[in-house]
Amino acid sequence: MNGTLLLASGLAGFVYGISPGPAVLALFGISAGQGRRAGATFLCGHLVGDALWSALALTAIIGAQAIGPVVFDTLGLICGAYLLWLGWSAVTVRRGADGTIDTSVRRPLLRGLLFGVSNPKGYPVAVATFTALLTSYSASLTWSELPALVAAACLGAVGAYAILVGVTGAAAVRGFYRRHEIWFVRASGLLFLGFALHALFESITGFAARRS
Repeated sequence: MNGTLLLASGLAGFVYGISPGPAVLALFGISAGQGRRAGATFLCGHLVGDALWSALALTAIIGAQAIGPVVFDTLGLICGAYLLWLGWSAVTVRRGADGTIDTSVRRPLLRGLLFGVSNPKGYPVAVATFTALLTSYSASLTWSELPALVAAACLGAVGAYAILVGVTGAAAVRGFYRRHEIWFVRASGLLFLGFALHALFESITGFAARRS
């Protein structure tokens, strides 16, 4: 296989993994609030979603039949509802009697898995990223290359994760986060609500368009 092709797929995975979105915001809170280990655990779960969306994007590029829009509209409703719950919980957070707030994630692996497979940027962003970087190879891609390309994309995502965990878990970042934690949480909540409403709007609009 062309080494340049693997490099392009790895770069696409890196760009996809590091691009801003709900998961990056969640990682910031987890890693800065609970440490790099918790952040890395969250991203281990999230990698499952990245592998899924990367595989689907590459499948579409190689030429398989496009996945029906009903699947993504249904997923949009699910992830929209999930982000809506997370956003509302963050926006309405209150300090406890001791002056602190409890925003710790007790199961970061599970939270990462949920974020990964229900990520609203998922398929569209993955397709756009991989198409942009692999477009010159699209005519020659074959099914036999798919596993290696997905593996390369996952390695690229892991590289992005290492940078994100390193930055969000740095002592200076953690100290700044803890001093202004409640405002970070509420601001993240507002962004989660925005992502949620967008995902719900797009999904409902899609369902309505097919019924009309």
